[in-house]
Amino acid sequence: MAIPVPVSPLAAPLPELPPLAGVRLSAAAAGIRYQGRTDAVLMEVAAGSTAAGVFTSNKCPGAPVDWCRAALKGGKARMVVVNAGNANVFTGKAGRDACAATAAAAAKLAGCPAKQVFVASTGVIGEVLPHEKLVAALPGLQEGLSETNWEAAARGIMTTDTFPKAATRVAQIGDMPVRITGIAKGSGMIAPDMATMLCFVFTDAKIPADALQTLLSKGVGGTFNATTVDSDTSTSDTVLLFATGQAKHPRVPPADGNAARNRFLADFARKLEEVLLELALKVVRDGEGAQKLVKIDVTGAVTARSAKRIGMAVANSPLVKTAIAGEDANWGRIVMAVGKAGEPADRDLLSIGVGGVWMAKDGAVVPSYDEAPVVAHMKGREVEIAIDLGLGRGKATVWTCDLTHGYIDINGSYRS
Repeated sequence: MAIPVPVSPLAAPLPELPPLAGVRLSAAAAGIRYQGRTDAVLMEVAAGSTAAGVFTSNKCPGAPVDWCRAALKGGKARMVVVNAGNANVFTGKAGRDACAATAAAAAKLAGCPAKQVFVASTGVIGEVLPHEKLVAALPGLQEGLSETNWEAAARGIMTTDTFPKAATRVAQIGDMPVRITGIAKGSGMIAPDMATMLCFVFTDAKIPADALQTLLSKGVGGTFNATTVDSDTSTSDTVLLFATGQAKHPRVPPADGNAARNRFLADFARKLEEVLLELALKVVRDGEGAQKLVKIDVTGAVTARSAKRIGMAVANSPLVKTAIAGEDANWGRIVMAVGKAGEPADRDLLSIGVGGVWMAKDGAVVPSYDEAPVVAHMKGREVEIAIDLGLGRGKATVWTCDLTHGYIDINGSYRS
């Protein structure tokens, strides 16, 4: 059992989460690993709902990831079953059987094909999931389904998280409003490709599965895939997006009119990205042991891709992250991390700033540099780092957190 940890000082409160047409949720205590808390969640979407997903790039994914990838080929969804405490990863045939049995049981309750049931698991790797407990909890979960259970669902999927995470926005399609609401969990083993452990987003819009997939795949690039807590890409990372089709808006243009479709869904795409970014940053805010949220802006790179790689090298550097934890204005560590990224960089053109103050310009310390305002900035909960390479027009923004003793305490006792 993970040791109790206080709520992160960077915690963000849950927003008001009104009902979203075509979505009902519930949470229950199935006793899979934890005692005295909810650890199983059921999410039901209206018949005919479409689905999209993005998953981990880890080459040792969990059985639920494989199941969801296969289920997505049908483009339709009816149920989502999630458990916390056991990741169902590296469990071989037992893991595959657990997914199949869980989906079959949920499908029977919903009266739908098993391929319209998505499953997700999070927690300890390498332990067989006692799926019979999860299956036994399903009837009660179905009875408890409600359109108002967003907070209960957000709490039910937590593991080492210290606060539940949710976001919501209203977008326009044509002249009609549609809602987008998502919940997420994640605290450790967070790195791009995807950059959260589990995330479930819903909209009442009526959007074909192919368009939904395009929107989601694009949306994760500057959000989940631009964040890191500890550089470890989870075996379970899953982001699923469901469209219930309950909103009354004009029909989405066909795929052969991509330009028209993009214009038609432009506001939806913007609001979806806002939801994804808010959820991603809440995951970083809840990084295990984190005391500070760090934003890294990289400019002047040869390409945007190069800028992002440099930003992630800085964001993942233990030396940079511990300096931030210690509130040490050690800009030399940032220079080191830029140089090790393997991307084009010129020491004599490089500029580094923290908190709006340029510390080094063109490869040397700024003659008038005063460290006092930088130190004051680093004592705050949010730290901003600026890096300009002076080579081109490529730019990117990434986010991370500091690395503290708390991270070791949490992960050193996670299975005990």
